[in-house]
Amino acid sequence: MASFLLHGIPVSRGIAIGRAHLLTPAALDVKHYLVADDQVENEVRRLQDAIAAVHRNLQELWTDLPKDAPTELGAFIDVHALILSDPMVSEAPLDIIRARHYNAEWALVTQIDDLSAQFDEIEDEYLRERKHDIQQVAERVLKVLTGTALNVPPIVVDEDQPPPQMIVVAHDISPADMLAFRDRDGGPRSFIGFVTDVGGQNSHTAIVARSLDIPAVVGMDQASRLVEQDDWVIVDGDAGVVICNPSQLVLEQYRERQAALAKARKRLLKLKKTPAVTQDGTAITLLANIELPDDCPAALEAGASGVGLFRSEFLFMGRGAQALRIPGEDEQFEQYRKAVLAMKGRPVTIRTLDVGADKPLDQTDQTALNPALGLRAIRYCLAEPQMFLTQLRAILRASAFGKVRILIPMLAHAFEIDQTLNMIEQAKAQLRAENIKFDEGIEVGAMIEIPAAALALPLFVRRMDFLSIGTNDLIQYLLAIDRVDYEVAHLYNPLHPAVLQLIASTIATGHKAGLDVAVCGEMAGDVKLTRLLLGMGLREFSMHPAQLLAVKQEILNTDLGAVTTRTRRILRAMEPGEIASAVEQLQAL
Repeated sequence: MASFLLHGIPVSRGIAIGRAHLLTPAALDVKHYLVADDQVENEVRRLQDAIAAVHRNLQELWTDLPKDAPTELGAFIDVHALILSDPMVSEAPLDIIRARHYNAEWALVTQIDDLSAQFDEIEDEYLRERKHDIQQVAERVLKVLTGTALNVPPIVVDEDQPPPQMIVVAHDISPADMLAFRDRDGGPRSFIGFVTDVGGQNSHTAIVARSLDIPAVVGMDQASRLVEQDDWVIVDGDAGVVICNPSQLVLEQYRERQAALAKARKRLLKLKKTPAVTQDGTAITLLANIELPDDCPAALEAGASGVGLFRSEFLFMGRGAQALRIPGEDEQFEQYRKAVLAMKGRPVTIRTLDVGADKPLDQTDQTALNPALGLRAIRYCLAEPQMFLTQLRAILRASAFGKVRILIPMLAHAFEIDQTLNMIEQAKAQLRAENIKFDEGIEVGAMIEIPAAALALPLFVRRMDFLSIGTNDLIQYLLAIDRVDYEVAHLYNPLHPAVLQLIASTIATGHKAGLDVAVCGEMAGDVKLTRLLLGMGLREFSMHPAQLLAVKQEILNTDLGAVTTRTRRILRAMEPGEIASAVEQLQAL
């Protein structure tokens, strides 16, 4: 068969080579017909029964989660349970059946299509990704209604032959369904990579793929239609490329690359206890990004010096179908304390709640017209002072058990900083009055992820104790690019001269003021950019634990003086080709 190549969005690094296993969406096989008057309530009950069956299945998945399953999986299963309980999903299709006499499948697809169209109008990438979660939940219900199931090929045990290597190709695949491609004891199945038509860097499936360390490319558009069952497929999770039916020569080249990557990973494990120091003796701090306290062991295993970003919103989201509520102070405190104790004296930086119109805590909340620019992150917290005060008290209480820092997201105005600091002082005063211990000298930092903040940095350095550059949002706001939209994802460019100059000036201004400056976005974990960031003066990186050792290796092999000189030239360049070539040359030093 003819060989062809597809381009998509790389979300999980590595190379996978195997046979394609296609998952056909149940929605493609849905029948559309009208039911008689006396059959309407029977059709309503059929849909209700299917929804109840999916609820039970999600609960079973939660109960049977393997011990080594990523912590995100449990949260995502809860999110799907929440979506399934939402009236827009569980009740609106029933109204369609009664009003239009549609059969259950048709009514559900009609409602989901309407919801999807509404989500398509939303500019914020995180909220738009939730469209795929709704579609995944509907897909599970449709499979029950149609009597189909997730088609997972059986594993034939043959001691003389290794199991077949399987690349899952689908329009979309839910994190819960990914569990079907693992053995009951939690070990890996023959599933070694996946390719989807939809999705982006922040989709749940992408997050799970990175956690499982499985090569993946998403946003391929037509992959599930162009790739055929059992085709040979190469997934290049580094380049965001999928090669279907490769020639023997290409296959051999990728197998050599795959073997080299495996050897390189084994070598990296030996660096766990090696200090991150450049060749000229400059010490670099490597921190981990985590979502839940259970991620701390992986951070320690990778040799992290601490937690540079604890995304606290994961404690507020995905709380199960019976708990659309905000966690109380004691519950939050226990989770923060658990993380602090787990890091064994290493610092833990807790980002305050980063939700709002783009990540609603209650799905009945109204969505803002432009949530990316609306009431979110610190704006949301300041608009909900009691909720914010509760979180601040919980974080402060946890600081009595180890080194804790508070990180405030999406700041843009001096008055936002002042109001936040006043809220922290109010929380401290309350705890003192109650004789509850906390770290009186706890540091408070600002996330620099809005261009206005980077351009008005003197306002921040006078008030804050440290800075953390959130490159993901900073780049998107600066370039007006939504990297989850595959039609414009190619325009998302961390090497754009405006991006590089803004990051470099933020690092320089922060250091001049005597503040620690970290980068906690995707750029921090990209080894191709490690030397460039070092040349800008960055001395603190925070990333997913799986990326840490590769970045450390790059640091150990870096002559800081040489890359600093080259980086100054890069920052003066404007032409994209010149910048890209110069960054590649940095790797060769």
